[in-house]
Amino acid sequence: MRYIPNSPEERAEMLAVVGLDSADELFRSIPKEVQLGRKLNVTDPLAESEVIAAMETMAAKNTAATKPSFLGAGVYSHFSPTIVDHLIQRSEFFTSYTPYQPEIAQGTLQYIFEFQTLVCQLTGMEVANASMYDGSTAMAEAYLMAQRVTRRNKIVVATSVHPEYREVAATYTQHGDAEIVEVAFDETSGRIADLSVLDDQTAALVVQSPNFFGCVEDLKALADAAHAVGALLVVVVTEAISFGLLKSPGSCGADIVVGEGQSWGIPMGFGGPHVGLFATQEKFVRQMPGRLCGVAYDKNGNRGFVLTLSTREQHIRREKATSNICTNQGLIALAATIYMETMGKKGLQEVAMQNAQKAAYAATQIAAIDGYSLPFSAPKFNEFVMRGPRPATEILEKMRTENGVIGGLALSKYYASHDNDFLVCVTETNTRDQIDNFVSALNEST
Repeated sequence: MRYIPNSPEERAEMLAVVGLDSADELFRSIPKEVQLGRKLNVTDPLAESEVIAAMETMAAKNTAATKPSFLGAGVYSHFSPTIVDHLIQRSEFFTSYTPYQPEIAQGTLQYIFEFQTLVCQLTGMEVANASMYDGSTAMAEAYLMAQRVTRRNKIVVATSVHPEYREVAATYTQHGDAEIVEVAFDETSGRIADLSVLDDQTAALVVQSPNFFGCVEDLKALADAAHAVGALLVVVVTEAISFGLLKSPGSCGADIVVGEGQSWGIPMGFGGPHVGLFATQEKFVRQMPGRLCGVAYDKNGNRGFVLTLSTREQHIRREKATSNICTNQGLIALAATIYMETMGKKGLQEVAMQNAQKAAYAATQIAAIDGYSLPFSAPKFNEFVMRGPRPATEILEKMRTENGVIGGLALSKYYASHDNDFLVCVTETNTRDQIDNFVSALNEST
């Protein structure tokens, strides 16, 4: 957004137009007790070198950024090639806005089209939209789309789906007609357990794979179970790197695939910005939220790109809109596109393989420590749950303060009965030494 300076005379003229004498009168509807009442606590102007020194001092306080970390749980540490950050900062990309005018936004529309194409190839689906806020809101939109497609309201979701995704989706749909039924996971395998709640009123079965515990679900069996009662299978993916190694959800029978694309070259950034993925089958395209970028040809046969099938309230009548979601996260989608095209098919496979191999090595080493075990038996990708001899919060805090290692996420935050369990993530950025030091730290904590 542009900053438009106004002189005192211009401000007085604008106030006069609306019949006011001062800015205080303009804001009189805001209660005095919530007004700041003083100037902002901003330093005096600084030289560039002083600004850099001040920023470096503040950055040095973030000691967690320099510690070896094995945190995942929806936000992942992956290496991003320098070209990603370099190219997205080109002014024609960095300052571009929603490409409403295709004749002057062909570059933006082209990369959106390529983003959609790559999402389709990786998910095994036929159409993908032009990106959404993030994975959690994409999942909520899948709830609503499944209701529209099936004309049913019952949504069955596994408790092994990311707890915060379920919370966002419940908030997102709380004033609608959706009846959300949660299904427990099997305490031995870590996978979704009981499908008896599926019936002819079910709009969708929603699962995550790899799920919140890192366990890979049997998507083909779940698709068969959902389709047997006329429901859709919605597959949620929080770790997009897994597409490089695992069978695509589409090839397993998924009807809608939603997810988070943060792993594709986007910094962790304290939780954002992220980019949502949404893909489905072509027969459902008119029930899809958001908007698609398509290919068109002019009268001379020249190829071009345009926004099409924009079924949101800004483009069509509100009561006919599929969604009011209002972004395509353009710059973040561009970064993800550059990452995928830079890595290529073999690169994505290589990264995924390194993740799986390093995670398997770490899991084996930790499970060999007295008092530690792997509680879930299902196949895993780059995350796994460890069960320790004491509350996980105590173990992790001891490692953080005494060994300088961030060892994972205590599951008790989300699952009260799993006090001794913690979720560990290993990516290509974790070295062999870091993993070995992690194992040693756990040994010392017993």
